[in-house]
Amino acid sequence: MIMYKLFDISFLNDDYHSAIEKLKKGAFMVVPSGPGLATIDKDKRYAEAVQKADFAIPDSGYMVLLLKYFKRINLNKFSGYDFLKHFFNEKISKNDLFLIDPNEGQSKLNNDYLNKIGIPIENSYQYVAPMYGDYKIVDTLLLNRLNTLREKPKYIMINLGSGVQEPLGYYLKQNLNFLPGIICTGAAISFFTGAQANISPTINRLGFGWLWRCLITPTVFIPRYLRAFSLFFLIIKTEVEVSE
Repeated sequence: MIMYKLFDISFLNDDYHSAIEKLKKGAFMVVPSGPGLATIDKDKRYAEAVQKADFAIPDSGYMVLLLKYFKRINLNKFSGYDFLKHFFNEKISKNDLFLIDPNEGQSKLNNDYLNKIGIPIENSYQYVAPMYGDYKIVDTLLLNRLNTLREKPKYIMINLGSGVQEPLGYYLKQNLNFLPGIICTGAAISFFTGAQANISPTINRLGFGWLWRCLITPTVFIPRYLRAFSLFFLIIKTEVEVSE
């Protein structure tokens, strides 16, 4: 199993099997986006969380291309969408999975979809997150809910935006009284529920998911991905460590 450390983030260059085996042992997984990584030198809260994660999967096609052409490193793109496609085929029993959602509407969509595909989610195993703001994340209501559950979930899936989900995952990792796999795949579940237009397997494999998002929701994603261009300069000046 080869790991690449970029910006002190440990990227797993392997397949789904390696990722899920780590999560079954209570790992904290992040899925950094290109725009998120572009803030790594400015957003200290985000940087600390992704650097303290047990591992990351290389979701950003932009990052993968930059590493290939400017660092001669072949990192296999493995998106949050790809991860969930496999994860939703796992045998996940009742109370194995706890969801953290951005709002009531998304919470219902996620619940309906997962129950439909045979992953039972009770209302007590879902939580709608408040607006956390830019300060350090502390959510005692969520923490108490999780710590007092009679049946502890094997996995916690955080479906919030980049820059928020990672610090929340890190907070939970530090303070929970049990050791679940923490999955920060953000809005990726929306491609399955229909909240966002689904990405074709070909577009996803070629690393053009960002372009698809820009075409579908240009006012949201074009400004976001334009901000990611600074990642080019960050990668050029940063060394990449390799370990097995």
